[in-house]
Amino acid sequence: MKDYMFGAFASDELKMIHARASARGLRHGARLTPQDPLPGEPVTLTVTVGPSLDVDHLACYYTTDGQRPVGSRGTAHVGQAVSMEKVAVEWHLFLWGYLERWEVNLPPQSEGTTVRYRIGGWREIDEDGEEVWADWPPVEEYIQWATAAFFSEESISDVVAPPRSSDGGSRSFAYHVDRLTPPEWAQDAVVYQVFIDRFNPGEGRSFEASDSLRDFFGGTLPGVIEKLDYIADLGATCIWLSPVFASPTHHGYDVTDYYTVEPRLGTNDDLHRLVQEAHDRDIRVLLDLVCNHLSVQHPFFRDALANTDSPYREWFAFDEAYPHGYRSYFNVAKMPRLDTDHPPVREYLIDAAAHWLTEYNVDGFRLDHASGPSHAFWTAFWKACKEVKPDCWCFGEVTEPPMAIYPYQGRLDGCLDFHLCDLLRRGFGWRTLDMDDLAREVSRHQQFFSSSFDRPSFLDNHDMNRFLYITDEDDRPLRLAALVQMTLPGQPIIYYGTEVGLSQERSKEAGEGSDEARLPMLWGSEQDGDLLSWYKALIAARRAYPVIWNKERETLLADSTVWCYKIGQAEQQVLVAVNVGVQSRRLRLESGSAADPPERLLTVGSARLERQHGVLSLNLPPRSGGLWTR
Repeated sequence: MKDYMFGAFASDELKMIHARASARGLRHGARLTPQDPLPGEPVTLTVTVGPSLDVDHLACYYTTDGQRPVGSRGTAHVGQAVSMEKVAVEWHLFLWGYLERWEVNLPPQSEGTTVRYRIGGWREIDEDGEEVWADWPPVEEYIQWATAAFFSEESISDVVAPPRSSDGGSRSFAYHVDRLTPPEWAQDAVVYQVFIDRFNPGEGRSFEASDSLRDFFGGTLPGVIEKLDYIADLGATCIWLSPVFASPTHHGYDVTDYYTVEPRLGTNDDLHRLVQEAHDRDIRVLLDLVCNHLSVQHPFFRDALANTDSPYREWFAFDEAYPHGYRSYFNVAKMPRLDTDHPPVREYLIDAAAHWLTEYNVDGFRLDHASGPSHAFWTAFWKACKEVKPDCWCFGEVTEPPMAIYPYQGRLDGCLDFHLCDLLRRGFGWRTLDMDDLAREVSRHQQFFSSSFDRPSFLDNHDMNRFLYITDEDDRPLRLAALVQMTLPGQPIIYYGTEVGLSQERSKEAGEGSDEARLPMLWGSEQDGDLLSWYKALIAARRAYPVIWNKERETLLADSTVWCYKIGQAEQQVLVAVNVGVQSRRLRLESGSAADPPERLLTVGSARLERQHGVLSLNLPPRSGGLWTR
């Protein structure tokens, strides 16, 4: 069974399509140096020109006063224009052709400045030729079409590029010069993800029976309030709620009203009460916000669809070349995409976010499909959210490899760590990745990103098969994966029910898609109490020993089945070890007579430390591990 975590990279063929599409035109991809400029720092922009594009001049048009830059063929009409310089010619294997690399330096700016820019290219000799704008071709749209074809088992080779927009497919780029960092409270956060409709109906009611997992099951916001003590007792310090806004679906990722709670989940007052009662327990609350698309039933879209003179017509992309006649999320007709670079759209979404931050005192947002809106949109969104609530936490869902997540540094507080999730599932769930490969990849992964860019970690979520399902209900791999997750820097996220043994009956590929991993929460005697105790102990250890999430790691030993690492230095040290193999292992850790031997915090599978004749050894039975401190 394949673990389709990265939708647009779910197969080697899709990876190849992405690599080729990303390189064959005029590509910037928000590549800045430095990626998150500070006041007074100059900025270098990098662009590549692929073999299918013939240009001999490139220019960057930019403004520093908030206006949209306007210009053509190197002449600025609004803002300034600077020529770019070709600095290298490089060979691209997958294109079997050459790329040109161009760069330009933009001057330093003072704190609080937003630099907006566009990049265009043309052939000087072709006076009537059209200027091509970065990023062209629109890779994200093209890949969505190819991905939709892949999952519907259509031929990917039949996919053609989406239509070019009137401005050549231009993406809007921007960066904000600031010293913004993620909020301090988020650094030691433990997040609990609640899928509201499947969590708790409340008031003594049972979940509603249904023949389809796509129906409403009756979970409510008052039901979440009833279980706040359970979440607090688990040790979580933050709740991520699935979308609460009015929507025709149980999942809520197709909004019809950004200012009203879906009545089947509760009322606006219920959400207000939930936030207050969570805060009374020192628990923060994040909302799941969708800025990329909305519901086909949203009144703005219905008006735009019915009336070509509608003021909302420019909020969307209508073209008969698109399936359904308009651009949509992965070609799903019920989810038309918004043009987040259109100023009224940007203002509408930012105003909605500010409303929930200020009027309801929510603590931030998990931002759905953050790779859809432009980097310029997120630059404006993050800045606006920090202005109304400086300690809010905003992280994005970018289901793409690290190279695609990297440019979001400086535009959001962080992004969900899909790459780490993939590594942990392969290392502990599927057992297709050796522990030494896992250790090496995790180390490099930590070095790739800035320490000020948050990457919340997770083992499963509402869009993938549950971890217990891929291990055939064996909870030992889950316990070991959670042990490693809880002893890595990123803020751990626990998907509701994973901590009590909630699994699923069918794979998402064989059943009703992602809803297979959204079964009703287990309560009372249905819960696996031992597994729940394990999670409580892990969370308690993480919170008791800050060294776990804020100090460096050193691998002591890693091979095909064992990974042993220590965290911190002499003043406080934590030792972590896992053995995923079917053979017992004995590791010699140190010689000599230490006056302060490690203390066991928690273990699974009878793992133990022993000192004999001055030698400290670690005994790891099959599928065992543990956490010790000195």
